[in-house]
Amino acid sequence: MPFPGKRSRIMLGLAVTAAVAIAVGAGIGTADASTRGLWWGGGKPKPKPTASASVKPSTSPSPSASTKPSATASAPASASTAPTSTSTSTSTTAGTVAPPPANASFDYQIGGPYTPPAGVKVVSRDHDASPAAGLYNICYVNAFQAQTDANSWWKTNHPDLLLHDAKGNLVVDKDWNEILLDFSTAQKRAGLTAIVGGWIDGCAAKGFKGVEPDNLDSWTRSGGLLTKAQAVAYAQSLAAYAHGKGLAIGQKNTADLGAASARQIGFDFAVAEECADYNECGDYTAVYGNNVIVIEYSQSQFTKACNSYGSTLSIVLRDVDVTTPGSGSYVFKSC
Repeated sequence: MPFPGKRSRIMLGLAVTAAVAIAVGAGIGTADASTRGLWWGGGKPKPKPTASASVKPSTSPSPSASTKPSATASAPASASTAPTSTSTSTSTTAGTVAPPPANASFDYQIGGPYTPPAGVKVVSRDHDASPAAGLYNICYVNAFQAQTDANSWWKTNHPDLLLHDAKGNLVVDKDWNEILLDFSTAQKRAGLTAIVGGWIDGCAAKGFKGVEPDNLDSWTRSGGLLTKAQAVAYAQSLAAYAHGKGLAIGQKNTADLGAASARQIGFDFAVAEECADYNECGDYTAVYGNNVIVIEYSQSQFTKACNSYGSTLSIVLRDVDVTTPGSGSYVFKSC
């Protein structure tokens, strides 16, 4: 199921207990994958989850176990210039890719597709969904952690690409019961790029124009088993693959990634959840200019974002479960 990269520990104790119980029942090791205190600093709480447990995980695009890493996956292109900071196109070896139009009305539909509200020009949807006709569509993929309902597929077909601790236990993001993917070596990164690349292929074939790979910051939950440098190398491989398919690629959260790493990877834009709440919006605009999409989940922080960046960035207020209209909790507002 689609889960954003900045996710919260603000969960009911019962829900946490249930998630861990499911993991144990499924035979998944529960090695502590949490170093969030170090990443977020000073015990700073993380934002609330942006997708509910009711969101169906992606299963249909899973490639076969025999999928071989491609040459594109094993040899990512280097980023020699900074990503675009305006709504201009970026030239790649495969042609030209364009980021989402800056300051366009945006809707975040990773919880389920529906007819976009009037005036919306950019939509983000899960890669299992079809793009919205006539709009700029961003394709969500969970590239750095395994979808919960796909655990058995990963364990059967690619157990070597799941992160294990020194005792052989699978390393799990306990908040969401997701196994961390292992991108610690060039060979593993090539294998993962081939698999995620299959989903990106589907995004391109359907008509999406951009891709949003989630959980870039999973190395911070790995207990030191993964590093930022390895995450950057893997993200660079994904960026090269996406560009090769004519898709722009966005940095999902991880404000502390830094401009140098963002440019090395080759990101074209950013998708930033709750950056007003955490005073991070400037970290993204410093790298991407106006090519930043902001998602807030409270009226107060939405108002703050609109007051500061409403004339330059795409900003949306969504309900925390990113539900569809008619759900009873659905919220959508734009500046």
